[in-house]
Amino acid sequence: MIRFYYNTAPNPMKVALFLEESGLPYEPIPVDTRKGEQFDPAFAALNPNNKVPCIVDDGVTVFDSNAILLYLAEKTGQFLPEDTLEARGRFLSWLMFVATGIGPYSGQAVHFRHYAPEPKDYANTRYEFEAKRHYGILNTHLSKNRFMLGDTYTIVDMAVWGWARLVPFMLADEGVWDTLPHLKRMLDTITERPAAQRALGLKDLHQFKTENDAETQRHFFRFREPIV
Repeated sequence: MIRFYYNTAPNPMKVALFLEESGLPYEPIPVDTRKGEQFDPAFAALNPNNKVPCIVDDGVTVFDSNAILLYLAEKTGQFLPEDTLEARGRFLSWLMFVATGIGPYSGQAVHFRHYAPEPKDYANTRYEFEAKRHYGILNTHLSKNRFMLGDTYTIVDMAVWGWARLVPFMLADEGVWDTLPHLKRMLDTITERPAAQRALGLKDLHQFKTENDAETQRHFFRFREPIV
């Protein structure tokens, strides 16, 4: 059985969606990052980057959400594109677009909008602009496609879903969906799937810490007050 180290942030939720869609048996193991559990020696031995998600699959350890999605998709043969070079090229291009663009810019937009201390005007402007630009690219693409690879539902869509759920929070703009209708349509299509509902239900299995107190600040801003 797969051991799935998770919390309810976007990257672990991508993997949760795959696990539920595929029907693979797994054991969810919570890692509360506000309590610093990602720095526990046992977890750090699995993931030297001290981040969730991480899986252990019959002794095989995989970390980084996009690597996990690709590993599981190739292992099961599920949620992959057609077996052609053209489809493979589009698949890898969009998957890496999420990995190197959507994820990092979205994460930094959330950080500076909701958690970073002042001053942060320049950072807010930069990361919100880039996040909006990247989601705009997805929206334009989805204006002509049901899913990211046409009519085929793949792990690319799961990767997008993990982040896109938080766009209004990320940008502090409840009206943002008016400018991203095609992305919202795909997001809703996936969220309505039974597997997505089960993945979202993981939040009820464990009471993660929500306070942004001094302990959380120490773990979130280790560069300011190193923990040894």
